[in-house]
Amino acid sequence: MPVRSAKAVWEGGLKDGAGHLALGSGAFEGRYSFGSRFEEAGGTNPEELIGAAHAGCFSMALSAALGRAGFAPKRIATSAKVHLEKVGDAFRITRIDLTAEAEIPGIDDATFQEQAKGAKVGCPVSAALAGVQISLDAKLVG
Repeated sequence: MPVRSAKAVWEGGLKDGAGHLALGSGAFEGRYSFGSRFEEAGGTNPEELIGAAHAGCFSMALSAALGRAGFAPKRIATSAKVHLEKVGDAFRITRIDLTAEAEIPGIDDATFQEQAKGAKVGCPVSAALAGVQISLDAKLVG
């Protein structure tokens, strides 16, 4: 299996410094700062990238699970809200809320919910984030 990579460079102090993130594939590069992470300034942040990774992983895991169960998903759209909060003297990711909407012909809601819950547990990113509370709101649409 391939090994994925990314890199980050930070220059300066925590509040007055700035950084740059880049994916090894070259598909994304972006700046980040104290303001983009802990306030509402422009730029990206590690938590946003974790959310994108989690949403993408869950969507693929659900598609795979549905395929194994004999269903052909047309579309799975997932968003992730990553909650960064102060816990004691440190900041922690305390919760990730996944919200998914899926168009899957021929499936009933109970079967879909079972597959979605299994995908949440089976997604490699969910497993990597096992110390974080992960919620899932999955809905059939179309």
